[in-house]
Amino acid sequence: MIRLPQRSDPVPRLPLWLTGFGMLAERLLRRFWPVLSVVMLTLAALILGLQDLVAVEWVWTAGAVALLAAVGALIWGLRGFRWPRRAEILARLDASLPGRPIQAVLDDQGIGGDDPASVALWRAHQARMAERVRAAPPVKPDLRLADRDPFALRYTALLALVVALLFGSIWRVGSVADMTPGAATAAQGPTWEGWIEPPRYTGLPTLYLADQDAEVLTVPQGSRITLHFYGEVGALSLAETVSGQTVAAPEAPQHGFDVTRAGEIRIDGPGARGWEVDIVADSPPQIAVAGEAETDASGRMSLPFAASDDYGVVSGKAVIALDMDALDRRHGLAADPEPREPVTVDLPMPIAGDRAEFQETLIEDFSQHPWAHLPVTVSLTARDAADQPGQAPDHTMSLPARRFFDPLAAAVIEQRRDLLWTRENAPRVAQILRAISHRPDEVFRSETAYLRLRVTLRRLETFTEFGLTTGQRDEIAQALWDLALLLEDGTLSDALERLRRAQERLAEAMKNGASDDEIAELMQELREATDDYLQQLSRQAQQQGDQTDQPQQGQNGESMQMTQDDLQRMMDRIQELMEQGRMAEAQQALEEFQQMMENMRVTQGQGQNGQSEGQRAMEGLAETLRDQQGLSDEAFRDLQEQFNPNARSGQSQQNEGRDGGEGRGQQHDGQGGRGQGQGERQGQQGEGGEQPGEGELADRQQALRDELRRQQQGLPGQGTPEGDSAREALDRAGRAMDGAEDALRQDDLPGAIDRQAEAMEALREGMRALGEALAQQEQQQPGQGMQDSDRRADSRDPLGRNQGSRGSIGTDENLLQGEDVYRRAQELLDEIRRRSGQGERPDLELEYLRRLLDRF
Repeated sequence: MIRLPQRSDPVPRLPLWLTGFGMLAERLLRRFWPVLSVVMLTLAALILGLQDLVAVEWVWTAGAVALLAAVGALIWGLRGFRWPRRAEILARLDASLPGRPIQAVLDDQGIGGDDPASVALWRAHQARMAERVRAAPPVKPDLRLADRDPFALRYTALLALVVALLFGSIWRVGSVADMTPGAATAAQGPTWEGWIEPPRYTGLPTLYLADQDAEVLTVPQGSRITLHFYGEVGALSLAETVSGQTVAAPEAPQHGFDVTRAGEIRIDGPGARGWEVDIVADSPPQIAVAGEAETDASGRMSLPFAASDDYGVVSGKAVIALDMDALDRRHGLAADPEPREPVTVDLPMPIAGDRAEFQETLIEDFSQHPWAHLPVTVSLTARDAADQPGQAPDHTMSLPARRFFDPLAAAVIEQRRDLLWTRENAPRVAQILRAISHRPDEVFRSETAYLRLRVTLRRLETFTEFGLTTGQRDEIAQALWDLALLLEDGTLSDALERLRRAQERLAEAMKNGASDDEIAELMQELREATDDYLQQLSRQAQQQGDQTDQPQQGQNGESMQMTQDDLQRMMDRIQELMEQGRMAEAQQALEEFQQMMENMRVTQGQGQNGQSEGQRAMEGLAETLRDQQGLSDEAFRDLQEQFNPNARSGQSQQNEGRDGGEGRGQQHDGQGGRGQGQGERQGQQGEGGEQPGEGELADRQQALRDELRRQQQGLPGQGTPEGDSAREALDRAGRAMDGAEDALRQDDLPGAIDRQAEAMEALREGMRALGEALAQQEQQQPGQGMQDSDRRADSRDPLGRNQGSRGSIGTDENLLQGEDVYRRAQELLDEIRRRSGQGERPDLELEYLRRLLDRF
């Protein structure tokens, strides 16, 4: 016990008390931390309910071990514990003060007691020490136990207790009482409960076993069955043959096992039940190539594939390996190739919708790969949520890649392939390239291409002489690729020559009365040559750094500004005149178009009509988005009209026209897509007001996909993260448009509407990324702020609001112009819910409304 200091004591009470309790805490903690750790671990296990997860025998064994450990730790602590005495407390407090004042106050004068001066000096010394004692602070206890508990077992026990309090329940401690012999009374009687939990990836609900009245239960493979027995231990027992395991303790209070095969489950005892269990096997996924691989103009491969699984495909891979048996081992391929790993790419998965059965397209560009145009085998593999693989039969094909039609460019690409095939071909490649460049005047159209070839050739010969390394080989291969592109695409003069040649061929066809198919083919060639010429013209303007705007001049001297859409409309007009047989007018229009193209000049940073290339791209994508929205609205109205025949003859209470008003027959008084111009391109509807079928909608969807593909070719921001993100989003939009077109041709309007919604979302994402890329580009090229401000003054979106700055599609103005947007959104959501609750509506329409509610 700690004795209180007397009033005559020179030491204050509070510091002495606090120091004494600190010493008591030190000794208690140092002697009893083991027993505290055992108690905390035991409580943590009980609160977490671990006793309910094991057999009762294990609970008894663990309880006995814990009790013995606690008693042993308590005895060890009591044997070494001593209460702090007053002398120890005074010594601890005195040791913390300078000069040990407490000892000085309590000491007596040993010598000089008869000398008054000596006595006075001693008393003065004691008075100074008494002042120090009265101001003495309490001594802090030393509670560190690292030397006694080097493995921090006490902290482990404390952590377990904290976790148990957070995630467990204090009421679970009482379940231990039910496990003691004789705890369950006879009046209560034994009982049981159980659950069947299918694998989470199946999406099936958990079944309560006591509610299953059927004698045969059908469950998915891998389902988890959990049983709890209550009451007297041993009154109930379990017998089962579905897990393939032997039940070690039939009378255990809890059982959990996985269903791996068909069998029987039986609970013996009061309230006995039994079931036959059949399992639904989880089939591995199926995947196969759904068509032939195609290549676009840029060299990207498109390989369609179809995949399916009973619970959905999670991921997939495509492994492309060289087919050595089908390879023609001649020329540069006669030597043994250097080892090269197969190409592995991830297969695209649907972003939204069901993955139980779907079709997608693998789009990759292998134009620069050494195996381009060589025979390969493509192995497609799909995996489901259970990690079961499904593999398609090997698909053999020539690896699609960009084709080079210029003979010289094709020869350079072939030598590049031979060099990448093996470095042993380096002398042969150098010899062939030197032979190609022997008479440059007869082969090369551009002096730049010839000089680049000679530089690359000298570097290759030098590297080969001193030992060609892998890095040097890749450097030469990249230089040859760039040279082939230059030879194939050519310069501005080459593009102009192709444009003139296309115009001459078209003019010749007009004179000779060519067929409609031939005219359409020549017009497509003219469009491609025009796009190529515009790109070369823009690239030349950027290289020259022309910052002045020099628009075209008309005959009257006034400036004439043309956009790319104007050029497209002129070519559409030429084709329309030829199809109508008005060849003289078409010839005159073609001559005017040719003269205008030869006199055209594109300035850097600004295109026709004072717009930059990025702004034109943003406007084109915005127009495509509006067209897609209009096409989706028409598909939705057609879906409504399928289940509302009254809308075909007049107005209807539940039908809305495509222009947002009430239904007025099949025309709806609206123009989808781009308004009247779009209607003209698709053909005028008859006077009878016949509604365009899904075939016409599919044709318009295809035309919109082709327009998006054309816009992707000249998209700015290449090489930046934002620009690459925009291209990836537009690729997804294109795939969604393809899916919408297929659905429309199959009269699947709900599926088409879903894919159109995916396309619009991907278009918006692409426009956002493109806007960010243009904003960063504009920040790096200041000085156009005044011109941009002037252009934005006259730039408004279809709703009459100012468009966002720096090429973005956002705006600071509200869409509803003063209305409460949240109120309006809630009204729309309530209307969808109201219609989805009307059971008299057709099932197809109700399914579509439910999908809208799931999405929003």
